[in-house]
Amino acid sequence: MTVFLLGAAALILITLALLLWPLRGRGAADEPSRRELNAAIYRDELAELDRDLATGDLSQADYDQAKAELQRRLLEDSQAEAVGVPSHAPASRTTALALAIVVPLGAALLYVMLGNPAALDAAASAASHQQRFTQAEIERLVSDFAAKLEKEPENYKGWAMLGRSYKALGRFPEAVRAYERTGPLLESSADLLVEYADTLAATQGFDAKTMDVLERALKLDPAQPQGLWLRGTAAFEAKQYDKALKDWEALLALLEPGSEDAKAVEANIAEARQLGGLKPAVREPRKVGAGEAAPAGAPAIKGRVEIAPALAGKIPADAALMVVARPTDGSRMPVAVLRVPVGKAPLDFVLDDSLAMSPDRKPSQFAELLVEARVSQTGQAVPQPGDLFGPAVKVKQGAKDVRLLIDQVRQ
Repeated sequence: MTVFLLGAAALILITLALLLWPLRGRGAADEPSRRELNAAIYRDELAELDRDLATGDLSQADYDQAKAELQRRLLEDSQAEAVGVPSHAPASRTTALALAIVVPLGAALLYVMLGNPAALDAAASAASHQQRFTQAEIERLVSDFAAKLEKEPENYKGWAMLGRSYKALGRFPEAVRAYERTGPLLESSADLLVEYADTLAATQGFDAKTMDVLERALKLDPAQPQGLWLRGTAAFEAKQYDKALKDWEALLALLEPGSEDAKAVEANIAEARQLGGLKPAVREPRKVGAGEAAPAGAPAIKGRVEIAPALAGKIPADAALMVVARPTDGSRMPVAVLRVPVGKAPLDFVLDDSLAMSPDRKPSQFAELLVEARVSQTGQAVPQPGDLFGPAVKVKQGAKDVRLLIDQVRQ
C-alpha cells in the first residue's frame, strides 16, 4: 500500500509541475491592478457603512441596501477588467492554487469512484471477499447447482449435497425432493436416511412415511445418534414415553458423560419419566471383574485384558478402561460395557446381563459377540481418536478364557 501511495503522489507532482510551468511569472504586477484598487475602495466604503450602522446614523435596512449596491458595483468592475485582460497575461496565484488543490483531489475522487480502494489493504480486501456472498447470491449458487444436476440425474452424491444445501437454507420441500433423487446411495447410508427423515419431519411431521425412513435408517445402524434422537422425539410427541426412554437411553450411552448433549438428553429422559409416571431406572452396571463374582448360573463371558508396556506412558491417570461387547452383525451399538479406572489394569473381567446397555438387548440374547478393550479419555462407548485399543475378538456366549491386549492408538 505504501509503495502505491508514493508512486501516485509522484505522478501527481509531475502533473502539477507540467500544468503550472506555463503559468509561472510574477505573483503580482509592479503597480496595483484595477481589481485590487476597486477591492480596496470597497473595503473602505464597507468599513464606513459598518461605522455608521454601529453609531446609529444608518438603519439596518439602509445598511443592507447600501452594502448590496457596493457588492454589485465591485462585481461589475471585476467582470469588466476580466474581459480586457490579454490572453497571454500571467496567471494569478489563485489559478495556481486552484490547480494545486483540484488536481490531487480530482485524482483521489476518480480513484474512489472508479478504482478499488479496498485493494490497498490486503486484510480489508480479504474481508470484503468473504462478505461478498449475500443470502441472495448463495441462493443463486444453489439454484445454479440444482440446474446443473438436472443434466446429471445419476450424480447421487451431488443430489445429496443439494439436499443438505436446501435443508441449511430452510427450503425443506426442495430438500425432500433432492434427497429422493439420491438413488441407491440413500438406501445404503443410515446417515443419509436420517437426514432425509429429519427433513420429512420438518415438512410433514412424524407421519407414517417419516417413521418408515427412520426405521430403515436404524435398521442399518441401530446406534445412529440423530436417528435415536428423532425416533425418541416422535414417541415422546405421541406420548409413548416408554419408547422414548428406550431410544434416548440408548443415545445417552453413546454420549460423553457430563457433556452438554448428554445433559440435554438426561433432562428429556427425566421429563419423559415424569410425564409417563415411570420410575427412575434402578439398574446400575456393576463393575464385575474387579473382585466381584458374576451371579451364579447367569450366562457370562470371562477373560483378562492387559495393556502393552509400550503404551503405558500414553495413558492419562483419569482415563477409563472399557471392555465392550457388540453384536457380530456390524452394529455399533454396544450391548454391554464395563467401565473401571485404568489403574485397575491388568483386569480380569466378567460380562453378563448386569452390564446390559438396554433391558431389551442383553448379552445373553446373543450366541456370539465381538469383545474388545479400550482405554478412553472421554468415557464414551463410541470409539474416539486418541483412544488406545486392541483388536476385537469374536467369542461365543459363555466363553471362559478370553484374552484382550490393548496395543494400538486410534487415529
